[in-house]
Amino acid sequence: MHWDLILWLISLISNIVLLVLLIYQLICLSDLEADYMNPYETAANINSLILPEFGLQAAFCALFLVTGHFFMFLVTLPVAIYHARLFARGEHLVDVTEIFRALSVEKKHRLIKLGLYLLFFFLVIFRLVIAIYNSLADEEEALHGFWVF
Repeated sequence: MHWDLILWLISLISNIVLLVLLIYQLICLSDLEADYMNPYETAANINSLILPEFGLQAAFCALFLVTGHFFMFLVTLPVAIYHARLFARGEHLVDVTEIFRALSVEKKHRLIKLGLYLLFFFLVIFRLVIAIYNSLADEEEALHGFWVF
């Protein structure tokens, strides 16, 4: 069995889920800004997705540490540390009463995370293509020069 291929498929799926969760949060914030949703509904929708996002990001980061892909671990570690810091300080949930005041900051933080998740997505796609090629190629044709990622 090609475990490296399975690792990158799991990484791709978890990265896609992270992107979907974050895009949904951005849509909720944009709907609030355009006055399509009320603050209570927006805060409830976003707060219900925060802990699953944090847990999946931590699992995504830990997966690379456990499997020995240290470059990808170091790339995903800052977001995991940021999430842990937010959770430890109790700043991870969106407050209904403060949501209009913090709307631009919340959108900015999520857009930065979106950029980072897209970077992770392209790195995972790159490694997935290499893993597929290595699983289909002979041992002497396999690409072993990309072990850094």
